[in-house]
Amino acid sequence: MTATDVPTREQLVRRASELVPQLRGKAAWAERTRRVHDDSIEALADAGIFRMRVPARFGGYEADTRTLVDVAAEIGRADGSTGWTASVYWIPTWMAGLFPDHVQDEVFSTPDVRICGTLSPSAMAAPAEGGIVVDGKWGFISGALHAHWQVVVAVQVAPDSEPMPVMALVPLADLRIVDDWDTSGLRGTGSVSTVAENVFVPADRVLPLGVVMQGRGGASRANAESAIHRAPLLPVASASSVGAVLGMARAAKEAFLERLPDRRITYTDYASQAEAPLTHHQVANAALKIDQAEFHAHRLADLVDAKSARDTHWTLEERARARADMGAVIRLAKEAVDILASASGGSSVYSDVAIQRIARDVQAVSLHALMHPDTNTELYGRVLCGLEPNTLYV
Repeated sequence: MTATDVPTREQLVRRASELVPQLRGKAAWAERTRRVHDDSIEALADAGIFRMRVPARFGGYEADTRTLVDVAAEIGRADGSTGWTASVYWIPTWMAGLFPDHVQDEVFSTPDVRICGTLSPSAMAAPAEGGIVVDGKWGFISGALHAHWQVVVAVQVAPDSEPMPVMALVPLADLRIVDDWDTSGLRGTGSVSTVAENVFVPADRVLPLGVVMQGRGGASRANAESAIHRAPLLPVASASSVGAVLGMARAAKEAFLERLPDRRITYTDYASQAEAPLTHHQVANAALKIDQAEFHAHRLADLVDAKSARDTHWTLEERARARADMGAVIRLAKEAVDILASASGGSSVYSDVAIQRIARDVQAVSLHALMHPDTNTELYGRVLCGLEPNTLYV
């Protein structure tokens, strides 16, 4: 694929926008069935969404994170679960680009390959001849039901060394899926658990997590100079995640305004909710919060892309601010959605009214351990106060 064959940001955003009616039409099915619809996955693949973080030599686009934000916002505007799943695929796909080139040859030989993953070290790894043997379980694996590979994290324990978290690539066929995803929000993501039972992983598909976290910890020669692989993992993951949440907030605003002309305020003399000054304050405050969320999403992406383009060192404060910007997007988006959901009246509790699903989806994102606004704000404030971070995930 030549540079002229790679779609621009505007083209990719337009492709995603054109999918909104189709993806939105499958949102209720996805929630009922607890997985993204196969037709939605096929549509995303046809639009090139799964190629956005694939290395160019495999036909990928190597899209920057600003493009990820804007594309995910359109998908999230259609359906929060589908937007979240697409965004989550981008992160382990980027992580796969850190492994040795011959490993990538195998992984990316599958057209529109989908890679799910986690950063939670909830499994153990034991040294074995030629690699490691992994046993354990990982929860919240969004996209596992349609994935070909999973990036897993395990704690490797060897007799002659300290326990060390490692990151490994495992075919989904080697893992057992546990269908335990029955939740109040993001139901359509199918974020089931996966289990490894005595799974052997060759050494060339294993990397030390701590080195990867710091940046430039990959074993790929071909991607060593790739701009998208110059940033540390957590800023990349942060920028990859926020677009879908921004899209959910925009969807809530659309859903509210679509119902507004036909709604009155019961037990008042307002013939239309649109006439009430309270509604004006609610809509304006929600819209401003969405604008603020967009600012933080774009500031985060622009930081990642600018430093990647210039190949400059990341300071600790910049790393912490990346997570703080992510947390700010989540907080502001949730506040906006909460305002609009609260203003939607009793009729909005019916399952065919989209805003109740959007509110539950945003709530679910806000509880994510790495995305929780309070956790990210505390980390940023801690670093600003001159203290060391109390987490490896920065």
